Amino acid sequence: MADARVSGTLPAPRGPVACVGETMAAMAPAPLGPLDAARRLTLDVAGAESNVACYLADHGVSARWVSALGDDPLGRMVRERVAAFGVDVSGVRFDPVRPTGLLFKDPGRDGTHVHYYRRDSAAAGLGPGLLAQDAVRTAGLLHLTGITAALSPSCHDLVRAALSGTRARPVSFDVNHRAALWTGAPEPAADVLLSLARRADIVFVGLDEAQNLWGTAAAEPDDVRALLPQPAALIVKDGGRAATAYTESGRHTVPAPRVDVVEPVGAGDAFAAGYLAATVRGDHPARALRLGHLTAASALRATSDHGPLPSPEAVEALLAADDVAWTAAAFATPAVPSAPRGPAV
Repeated sequence: MADARVSGTLPAPRGPVACVGETMAAMAPAPLGPLDAARRLTLDVAGAESNVACYLADHGVSARWVSALGDDPLGRMVRERVAAFGVDVSGVRFDPVRPTGLLFKDPGRDGTHVHYYRRDSAAAGLGPGLLAQDAVRTAGLLHLTGITAALSPSCHDLVRAALSGTRARPVSFDVNHRAALWTGAPEPAADVLLSLARRADIVFVGLDEAQNLWGTAAAEPDDVRALLPQPAALIVKDGGRAATAYTESGRHTVPAPRVDVVEPVGAGDAFAAGYLAATVRGDHPARALRLGHLTAASALRATSDHGPLPSPEAVEALLAADDVAWTAAAFATPAVPSAPRGPAV
């Protein structure tokens, strides 16, 4: 089997993008506010990898979400909601024993906290055998996150196997550090995530995330590249300020547009999807960074993890804009959910 890794560049994928990882049922106060004061909750779905798949589908990229759900009403709801975005969910199996994971969002003045109920969930039972399934084996690009590596020993083995040795397709890896998931882990998150990221072809990491994991060794984007020189493409996101891509063609930095933020959860997944959508089409890294920013803005302006993209005409105009027009871009009007929300309960 030929090694799909190519120094400094990404081979054109020959098949859909397969996004592997857990998606949970998600409860949020309606209207948004502290969870302990909520009288009503809305039911939605939340999962980093399925978020990426949904936004890829929005951009017209063939995308699959591969995972496991409990054979329960929440699991069937999650699968149906993800499929409604045009994502191929044929690689999702129902576990007759393990349940679907559940989370509660708790918005507050200092940001949104999330309470997870996912121990021994169906997705936590995933393992390296998943890589032999047709939904993954026939994909052109595989997308994984550090969340999956933290769910269970078998999930860690899955991610490590996907990133080991020669492989038939490039692998994208979002570090996506969730500190609560690493409590009691046998190895420090900083060591595990650095090791996994060094084996990937495309890596996404937030600058603040890198600083939290690797300290002063990741003070600036160039420091992160020094820690991660192996990936063909490294994308360092600096919050609402800018994002920098390190590729074969050099270092590219694109400032983020101004956005009136409604809810930040899911923006990193949206950015990754936008960047990947442009990359698999062969776009220049600077254009890919712009599409990442535009997609993230859609998530930032929605109360759910997924918000509607601007019209194709508006997207194309901003991608083609000169630097002055791009810098002046702003998104001030809150977006609305792009798919029917669940009932209040």
